[in-house]
Amino acid sequence: MIIQNRYEFVYLFDVTNGNPNGDPDAGNMPRLDPESSKGLVTDVCLKRKIRNFIELTEETTQGYEIYVKEKSVLNMQNKKAYEALDIKPVSKKLPKDVQKAKEITAWMCANFFDVRAFGAVMTTEVNSGQVRGPVQLAFAKSIDPIIPLEISITRMAVTNEKDLEKERTMGRKYIVPYGLYRVHGFISAKLAEKTGFSEGDLGKLWQSLQMMFEHDHSAARGEMVARKLIVFKHKDALGNMPSHKLFERVVVDRVKGEDGTPASGFDDYEIKINS
Repeated sequence: MIIQNRYEFVYLFDVTNGNPNGDPDAGNMPRLDPESSKGLVTDVCLKRKIRNFIELTEETTQGYEIYVKEKSVLNMQNKKAYEALDIKPVSKKLPKDVQKAKEITAWMCANFFDVRAFGAVMTTEVNSGQVRGPVQLAFAKSIDPIIPLEISITRMAVTNEKDLEKERTMGRKYIVPYGLYRVHGFISAKLAEKTGFSEGDLGKLWQSLQMMFEHDHSAARGEMVARKLIVFKHKDALGNMPSHKLFERVVVDRVKGEDGTPASGFDDYEIKINS
């Protein structure tokens, strides 16, 4: 069943001695807000982790393929709809028959979880339309400033024979000693009507947010942990309160150390919800 209620949520996660989201424009150092020195994690980064979790756990489940995944060719993904509906694609154009065009986009929504949830622009060489998704995330931002550290590392091996006389190969990595990040999310029941985002999909989304870091460990990311997921469910599809007023009800207080200084752990904070 398609979801009938609007939702907002506050999601808190932290990182210890890792890089939660590298900035390719800054040598892959952790993303920073230059004005406040608070850490940032993009919505795209978080959606990637959700996609990876769904792909890992629902690999064989009908309707839970992932559209944007590693090494996927989007034209080939789009072509699957034409092949399933026995329609011949025309370069860069949807079928002139409006009903057929709708069927192609609907097929993509029905078969790809991330299209159904986040939407997608599928107007490539093989055109499968454009979808606005009901699930949207803002950028995550750390509660307090972070101090990225640049760590030198060594490898007791070399790449080329000409470097055989060298004792080791040098490298660098960036880490955040500790940071607690907060992100706001929005789920529109009205947009869900257009993509078919269901109660089952919603359950998978909540599971992803709670478990995705457990299956995403790496040397670069250190220890990342989902700390708190607070969900606000409205009484209907339109909702009965502005989202910013709900977000204001979730307060993260610093109980150890000084506000505006880097924290050392999750115990430095207290989360309060004005219910």
